Amino acid sequence: MTINCSGKLIDLTTPKVMGILNVTPNSFYDGGKFGDDKTILIHVEKMLSDGATFIDVGGYSSKPNAEVVSEEEELFRVITIIQKIVKEFPNTIISIDTFRSEVARQSVENGAAIINDISAGSLDENMIQTAAKLQVPYIMMHMKGNPKTMQSLANYENIVKEMLFYFSEKVAFARSFGINDLIIDPGFGFAKTIEQNFEVLQKLELFQMLELPLLVGLSRKSMVYKPLATTSEFALNGTISLNTIALMKGAKILRVHDVKEAVECIQLYNLLQ
Repeated sequence: MTINCSGKLIDLTTPKVMGILNVTPNSFYDGGKFGDDKTILIHVEKMLSDGATFIDVGGYSSKPNAEVVSEEEELFRVITIIQKIVKEFPNTIISIDTFRSEVARQSVENGAAIINDISAGSLDENMIQTAAKLQVPYIMMHMKGNPKTMQSLANYENIVKEMLFYFSEKVAFARSFGINDLIIDPGFGFAKTIEQNFEVLQKLELFQMLELPLLVGLSRKSMVYKPLATTSEFALNGTISLNTIALMKGAKILRVHDVKEAVECIQLYNLLQ
């Protein structure tokens, strides 16, 4: 199970870690934490040295009820940072976290090698075609609505069955445009209640029937810290626990804020294999 990232074949037989780099002032955990280029590059260097295979750059917070960010502002936030990462750490595999095709296009042209789309093409009709033209791996996440409306749309008769149907349609559509490398993200926290998130996690192995790599993003989310009556700041232990469960149920990429801990989690999981 491999993906081609700018000519580098990444083998996902052994799970990998994607480090989160939010260059936004309002992300739920690290918003505003990396406000200048020097701080950002120091953080990127740490994530890489801790073992991250991918760095996921995002300039638009997708937390519930997040404010709308213009395309121009999103581009301003991410393009310069991508250019600087490429200059300082030229071997880095950068993922661009965006649902906008133009942001995706310019990011790839400036050095990104993966598109990570929370909407799986639903929020920009040009995204799938753009990803196909760029011929980069495409991460498609499950979500209903948009960050403003998603939490009011958490209505399902059978959530896992409906998600599998959603992905089947999205994958077929993406394949029709010639996208080769697809990755599935169940979208924990997106248009899902805490109870629904845990149902999806409980049945996560069912997504393996799609025969595609599975990315899981649980890091410090409310499904971790709310049941523990704490905050995202103190949600590392809970995150590691749920990431371990995800690995045992087939996750191939862990998208996290805390890279070192996730890498160690994978190292110990590998001993079971």
